[in-house]
This record gives sequence, C-alpha cells and structure tokens, in this order.
Amino acid sequence: MSDSGLPQCPKCGSAFTYEDGGMYVCPECAHEWGKDAVAESAEEQRVVKDANGTVLNDGDTVTVIKDLKVKGSSLVVKVGTKVKNIRLVEGDHDIDCRIDGIGAMQLKSEFVKKA
Repeated sequence: MSDSGLPQCPKCGSAFTYEDGGMYVCPECAHEWGKDAVAESAEEQRVVKDANGTVLNDGDTVTVIKDLKVKGSSLVVKVGTKVKNIRLVEGDHDIDCRIDGIGAMQLKSEFVKKA
C-alpha cells in the first residue's frame, strides 16, 4: 500500500493510509484529514535555513561563508562571494543558483548566510 502514492499519516507516520471520499484515513490511529491539508503541510515542512538559522526564500541574495571547491574542476568559490536570486530545491544541496564566472551550481544552505 505504501507504493500507492498516498501520503503518510501526519499524526503517527503510518504508510497504510487510504482514501475515503475527499479525506485520507489512517487505519492505525483513526486520524482523518482532508486532501487539501496535505498540500499545505508539505509546504510548511520545507523550511531551509542558512548557517545562522535565518529562513531562506526563493529570490534571496546570500553570501558564501567558506571556500568551496567546485567538484570536477579546479575552480573555487571564495568566501564572501554574493549569490543573487537563489532557488530552493529538494535534496542534499538545497540551493540552486548561478555564480558569475563559474555558472550554474547547487549549494548547501549550511555554507551560506543571508545577505
């Protein structure tokens, strides 16, 4: 049942949820929630913070706080490099951006601070 694409129960985390009309139901804890609540909770859960704990948003400008080697090349992103107009993405590297002189890259939020 967990491969069916249905969300896990927000109360107990069970993967055995099922649909009942316009609601999702968890058979393990009997919790019921609406389909529109799932979309809202997914957006609420995704919070990306910088090295100082400041919440980042799409379009923010950030500054690199550590020299970062670019994998597969001899280039280095130096401390203090400003990155404008970031996009937040899912995954290990949660910032997608374009750096002048280097090009498109992905960064981890733990190596930047909001400018």
